[in-house]
Amino acid sequence: MNTSQIDEVFAKHSPAQSQNHVNIYQNKSNAWQALHALAQNSRTLTELFEDDRRGEHFALSSCDMYMDFSKQLIDDEVLSALLTLADDCQLSSKINDLLTGKKVNDTENRPALHTALRSPKGKMLIVDGMDVNAQVHDSLAKAKTMVKRIRTGVWRGYAGHAMTDVVNIGVGGSDLGPLMATTALSEWSDTPIRVHFVSNMDGTQLDGLLKVLNPQTTLFIISSKSFGTVDTLSNAKTALGWLMSAHDNKSTILRRHFIGISTRSDKMSQWGIHQSNQLLLWDWVGGRFSMWSVIGLAIAIKIGMDGFYELLSGAHSMDKHFATADFAQNMPVLLGLLGVWNSTFLGINAHSVLPYDGRLSHFPNYLTQLEMESNGKSVTRDGHQVGYDTCPILWGDIGSNAQHAFYQLLHQGTQRVSCDFITSIHRHHQHQMSNAHLSKQHQLSLSNCLAQSQVLAFGNHALPDDLDKNNDDFAKFKQYRGNQPSTTILLDSLNPKTLGSLIALYEHKVYVMSVIWQINPFDQWGVEVGKVMANQLYDVLCNKKGVESFDSSTKTLLDKIQGKF
Repeated sequence: MNTSQIDEVFAKHSPAQSQNHVNIYQNKSNAWQALHALAQNSRTLTELFEDDRRGEHFALSSCDMYMDFSKQLIDDEVLSALLTLADDCQLSSKINDLLTGKKVNDTENRPALHTALRSPKGKMLIVDGMDVNAQVHDSLAKAKTMVKRIRTGVWRGYAGHAMTDVVNIGVGGSDLGPLMATTALSEWSDTPIRVHFVSNMDGTQLDGLLKVLNPQTTLFIISSKSFGTVDTLSNAKTALGWLMSAHDNKSTILRRHFIGISTRSDKMSQWGIHQSNQLLLWDWVGGRFSMWSVIGLAIAIKIGMDGFYELLSGAHSMDKHFATADFAQNMPVLLGLLGVWNSTFLGINAHSVLPYDGRLSHFPNYLTQLEMESNGKSVTRDGHQVGYDTCPILWGDIGSNAQHAFYQLLHQGTQRVSCDFITSIHRHHQHQMSNAHLSKQHQLSLSNCLAQSQVLAFGNHALPDDLDKNNDDFAKFKQYRGNQPSTTILLDSLNPKTLGSLIALYEHKVYVMSVIWQINPFDQWGVEVGKVMANQLYDVLCNKKGVESFDSSTKTLLDKIQGKF
């Protein structure tokens, strides 16, 4: 869509009351204004599907996955304007900046090189005079040695026994990514070693786990980029105390039962992690993008280092697609533009991720952090307050669980919600396909996935005539409005490579949205402020002084906790 066409669209569709919005977007491109005008006159999905070719037209394939976005509230005119907006925002050069090590994290003055973490060995990338690729693969080589020692039983505990359990202690990106991927790839595990995850700072999660573990055969991974995260170090101290109660040689305990992963070798050494048990990160590894690095050690222990490299390979395939595909056929670009269209222009400020695959049970939570921590911003890169909606509220669950939980709101509530349905065409390893019952279960899951997206899109129009013409006394309670937009992503099968591609797809979606919104997706100052306040309150609770400096609600709550009522 060229400029004159956009001007024509804006004049044609712009309602009388749009002048206020023109003022809000006065510094935006013509495409931005045209999209706002198009949003005021958006057709329903039922109307849009009068075109029988729509299902094939708004869909594409790449990296062993198929993305159907025909149930989004777009037509060729809207899509053309979105692609023009991407060009106006210089998305192509911004993608190049990300992939070549430019300092795209401007508030912290550093690059965001998570794509370098999955780049093949030998593919040189020089940033600030250093070959990042070489550093990454040196780190992975050390992790590979550790993984082999642990999985083959060479790594022994204080009593001389091989490890049976590995506990990853982390929080945020040091927990959500490895937990999600290890769960998703559980069928690919070829080791009896059990991998556990602990993140909750209140101690109950770890306490319950320690009651069933054997200190002689348990290995702890302390994952903390700064090695100063209170949540993580508190749990690590508890784990150390538990081991010390079983064996009083602290040096042996630390050498044989703890691995540290951080950017800070000095802090790991100060805590007691032996140099040979340290794996290093870099400042440019964002926490929510860190599972591709040695933070993914727990994943590699569970599925083997070859499987971990397959995970990286899948992500790299999506990186190449993102970097080279035309925007009209570019999965991350289109997914990101659709997100902007829904949130910013259509005012759909809730988004649900619905995997119809139990192995992806932690994927919605993972994306909640990825999207909301990245794009939950209200200030542009140049420091101005935004005048438009950015990141929607995101949540989700396994589709079959969600159907019996919150789908009621999706179908008959007052909120407009966009959805992503994710499933795999082939469910099990080939040797399991002979199990007829498992095959039927998978078909049942697929049918539910397709049915839900259909009813969300078309409401009562999707129902068979005998159901749609229900004339009983409760007919008015059985109306489904439809017109809830969704995208369906089909994986050929869920394996390490396709999981890597899927995660990278959403990472790049987030970046595309940030470019259009002109915000920095790589900092998280909103997270930091809570930590500062928590430290102040922790001092008050421990010392029982300084209560007077807080607001009346907090003072009353502190009094209640300290037993003054």
